[in-house]
Amino acid sequence: MIAQIPFWQRKRLHEMTAAEWESLCDGCGLCCLNKLEDADTGEVYHTDLACRFMNADTCRCTVYPERTRHVPGCTTLTPDTVGDYHWLPYTCAYRTLAEGRPLPDWHPLRSGDPDSVHRAGVSVRGRTVSEDAVPEAQWEEHIIHWVLS
Repeated sequence: MIAQIPFWQRKRLHEMTAAEWESLCDGCGLCCLNKLEDADTGEVYHTDLACRFMNADTCRCTVYPERTRHVPGCTTLTPDTVGDYHWLPYTCAYRTLAEGRPLPDWHPLRSGDPDSVHRAGVSVRGRTVSEDAVPEAQWEEHIIHWVLS
C-alpha cells in the first residue's frame, strides 16, 4: 500500500480545510511579537515584545478564538492574504508553502511533536518580554534582528 501524501504536499493553501489551515501554525510565536513600521520606508522591525495574550512557555495565543476582539490589529492570515504580510519569517509554514518550499523536518506536522519547533530554536520561547512590561515610548529599544525574514 502506498502511503498517503500529506495534505500540505497535495493541496494548495486555498484548498485546505479550516483544521488543516490551522495545523500549519508551528507555534513559534514570531507573529505574536510586536512590530514597528518605519513610516517613511515601510520597513518592518520585529521587537522582542510579545503580545500580552501570548503564553511565553507555549508561544500560543491564550485568547486565539477571540483575538481580534481583544487586539483589533491582530494578524488574521488567510490563503489570500499570506503574501501581504512580507514580515512573516522565512520559517513560517504559511509563507513556506505559499512560496513553494517544503516544510522543514522540525515542523510539528512532520515531526509529530509540538515541541520540535522549540528544540530547533525557531520559536520565541525564552526570548520575549511582555508588551505590558515596557512603555510604548521604549519599544524601539527592543528591536531584534534574530527573526529570519
